Amino acid sequence: MSQPVIITCAVTGSIHTPTMSPHLPITPSEIADAALGAAEAGAAVIHLHARHPENGRPDYRPETFLEFLPRIKNECDAVINISTGGGMGMTIEERLAAALTASPEMASLNMGSMNFGIFPLAEKYSEWKHDWEQDFLASTKDFIFPNTFKTIEYALRELGDGHGTRFEFECYDLGHLYNLAHVVDKGFVKPPFFIQLIFGILGGVGADPDNLTHMHNTAVKLFGDDFEWSVLAAGRHQMPFAIQASLRGGNVRVGLEDSLYIGKGELATSNAQQVEKVRGIVESLGMTAATPDEARDRLALKGANKVMF
Repeated sequence: MSQPVIITCAVTGSIHTPTMSPHLPITPSEIADAALGAAEAGAAVIHLHARHPENGRPDYRPETFLEFLPRIKNECDAVINISTGGGMGMTIEERLAAALTASPEMASLNMGSMNFGIFPLAEKYSEWKHDWEQDFLASTKDFIFPNTFKTIEYALRELGDGHGTRFEFECYDLGHLYNLAHVVDKGFVKPPFFIQLIFGILGGVGADPDNLTHMHNTAVKLFGDDFEWSVLAAGRHQMPFAIQASLRGGNVRVGLEDSLYIGKGELATSNAQQVEKVRGIVESLGMTAATPDEARDRLALKGANKVMF
C-alpha cells in the first residue's frame, strides 16, 4: 500500500504581489492565520516566507519571521519550513538570516542558479497597489537567481550541520538533481532527501507530464530508495500535477505562493481552500494525508522541541 501523502502548503512566497489577490497573506498576523488554517485543513508541512507588513514586499528580516513563527508553533503541530530563497536580489546571508536565527526543522534550498522569469506578470495589470510591484516583476527579464555550488555548500554547512535543519531540495530542472547528487557524493548531506520537483516557472522545466516522469525516473536512478519526493506546479498546473504525483506515490505542495487560484478564473480565498481540495483529491484516490509526526519520521526531522522560536 502507498504511504500517506505529505501535503506541504506554501502560504505566501515572494513571487505574487498584493495587487494580484486580496487573499494573499501579507502581515505577520495574516501569515500566521493562513498557516494555521492550512494545518487544520491537512497540511503536514508549512513553507514560510515573510513580507513587509506595510507594502507586502518580500522581507528577509528575522524579526519579521519571529512575529509569526512562535504563534504557528504554539497553535499547531505542523512542521515549519523556512524558505532560504527569500526574494529576488537578496544575498545568501540575507536569505539564510531567518533560518539561522530560528533553527527550524526544515528549510528550502534551491539546487542551482537559474533564469527566474516572472516578468510576464508585470504586463497583466494596469493599476498597482504599491509602487514597487511592477518594477520588481519586470526586472526579472534580466535576472539570474544565484545558487552556486559555493552557496549551496554554505547553506548545508551553516544551517544543516550547524543547526540540524533538514532541507526541502527545490529542483527546477534536470541539472538540479545532478547538483544534489554532487553534494551527496561529497558527503555534505545524508539521506533521506526530500526532493521538491518544480514545474512551470519560466526559466525552469515546463509543466509537461513527460517531464515529471523523466525527472522522477532520474531521481530514482540517482538516489535509489534514499529520498522522498514531492511535486509543485505553478498556476493552473497545480492540481493536475498534484494528481499525477499522488498516483505515482509522491507527495504534493500547494499554496498561494504557487498558485492564486482554486479553479479556472477563480481566486482561492485561502491557503486552506487549496489544501482541502488537494486532500480531497488524495482521499478520492484511496490514499490518506500524512500527519505532521508521520512527516517528521519519514524525513528524519529533529523535532519541534529543538527549534529556537
